[in-house]
Amino acid sequence: MRPDTPAENVDHTAEAARLERTAGLYPEDAEALLLRAAAHLELSGDRPAATKLYDRLLASSTGSPGLENPSLVRALKASNLWEYGHEAEARAIIDGVRAASPRDPAPWVIVAEALEAHDELEAAHETFTEGARLLLTDVPEPPYSTHPLLYGRHRVRRMLGQAHDEWDALADTLHSMPVSLDELHDPKRVWSLGSDNPADLEAEISRLRAELGAYREALSRPFPVAMLHWPADELAELLDAYPPLAAEYPSHEEHLATIEAALRELASSGTPNLGVVRGTVPSYEAFAASEGSSPADPALLPQYATTLAARGRAVAWPPQRGAACWCGSERPYARCHGPEGAGAADR
Repeated sequence: MRPDTPAENVDHTAEAARLERTAGLYPEDAEALLLRAAAHLELSGDRPAATKLYDRLLASSTGSPGLENPSLVRALKASNLWEYGHEAEARAIIDGVRAASPRDPAPWVIVAEALEAHDELEAAHETFTEGARLLLTDVPEPPYSTHPLLYGRHRVRRMLGQAHDEWDALADTLHSMPVSLDELHDPKRVWSLGSDNPADLEAEISRLRAELGAYREALSRPFPVAMLHWPADELAELLDAYPPLAAEYPSHEEHLATIEAALRELASSGTPNLGVVRGTVPSYEAFAASEGSSPADPALLPQYATTLAARGRAVAWPPQRGAACWCGSERPYARCHGPEGAGAADR
């Protein structure tokens, strides 16, 4: 939803239009697709058009089945409105998001960052803290999706000159980048460069923005690489209907092992936001028909996986500690296809 691709490399207006058309074809995924379209419109500079898309989604929230995450849509709308001069309306929406106390960390992060971006540091700190208190009190281990709450709170507290507390220490332990949070979030850093060159200051600002973008991307952006997973019954049906695909899938066990190996190789090369999408034969056949292609064409498989990911159907890889394996075995990932149990799913 917050693509970070520079405008000179992508026609954001055209991409927004494509996503709107796709939303018409897949109404069950319209929310995720239209949010991505709105993000592209923001990047194109057409913020009023993005607001119209947010309003379109919110207008549908009273119908059936309604929005999955109306607080997220309102948070994104508020952030966008403030960027083109509608501060009063943005503040009112932010107050409403906070009052709604969403159980999803993304709305908290987005409205807190909007406040932070407009130098409302005290209010940003209150918002980050409010979200963290709601979602992390009595939680043995913070879910990955809540990490940006802790990182954002850490950053704002550093800018406010506040001493570390327990949540700041927790953020330090969760942070895995080579540069520590204290160094990354040090407000004095831009002044310690010993240079009056604006380019040096811009470099530091870009570094901070890159970190912000990475964590927001983890919250909401579709997976750039998602491996296609066929459950055993679906794979059997697929190969029975389309025998030419047997060359792609010699066996279900090898299929699962190939997915895990490919994901590990991508992770080792630094590819972020990896995921797995689950294929079904009816869905695949419908996709092939929409593309005017034969389901027996192996070249269609990666396109199908990419489309499923764009529709918000990917689950993150690797699973969180203690979570079930992505393969559907219901065993913990660590004892199935994870590092501790590599190959266990095949036994």
